[in-house]
Amino acid sequence: MKIKIQRESLVEYEVETQDSTLLHVLQTIKTTQDATLTYASGCKSSICGSCAMRVNGTEVLACAYKVQDGDLIEPLKNSPVIRDLVVDMDKAYSFNAKAKAWQNSLSPSTNLTQENEKINEIQSDCILCGSCYSACPVYAVNEEFIGPFSLTRVWRYVSDVREKDSSQKIETIQTNGIWDCTLCNECTLVCPQDISSKADIEKLRSKSAMSGYSDPNFASSFGGGFGGSSFDGSPSF
Repeated sequence: MKIKIQRESLVEYEVETQDSTLLHVLQTIKTTQDATLTYASGCKSSICGSCAMRVNGTEVLACAYKVQDGDLIEPLKNSPVIRDLVVDMDKAYSFNAKAKAWQNSLSPSTNLTQENEKINEIQSDCILCGSCYSACPVYAVNEEFIGPFSLTRVWRYVSDVREKDSSQKIETIQTNGIWDCTLCNECTLVCPQDISSKADIEKLRSKSAMSGYSDPNFASSFGGGFGGSSFDGSPSF
């Protein structure tokens, strides 16, 4: 079996393996062929997210993906490459702080029901692997875009019934946030935890509208009038 790995240049390796995970194949190459090959791994159980990379243009976890002959292995996109298949995710992680994606006004007297827990249960499963940022076309062109997993975490706390005041969180995601998302759903398709950041962003948009916010791009598109008419109902020529 032959696979290609994008390093400083494209390098082809031949391995004798069958029904093996990509992580196992990378370990085999490193121990038997090329000790300089660099990649990240941790739990080997699809929990830590550290082994995220791209195979044939799609984001995967190396510990879960089964290698096929001819596979092209690349590092995640939209983040600086440290070496080989390891990227620097510090920029993406910083958006959790920028978006205030934590519980900051807990109401201790509010008891959680099972129904309450189910509302944001799946969002709590995010492993910060960075696959969604790699797949995001908006983040690719706007490095200040708060991005999928941080917006998902904002929804996780905004939707928590114990959160007494979510206004700060809603305010922080208005610029380079929910309205910049194209709702393309690429983040959802590559999430190993089956979290739909697209759906979370849509819910944050509804929550924002309830708080008096609106899409600034939509508002500005009608700022000069629409169809030759003014907004008071009288035609303008």
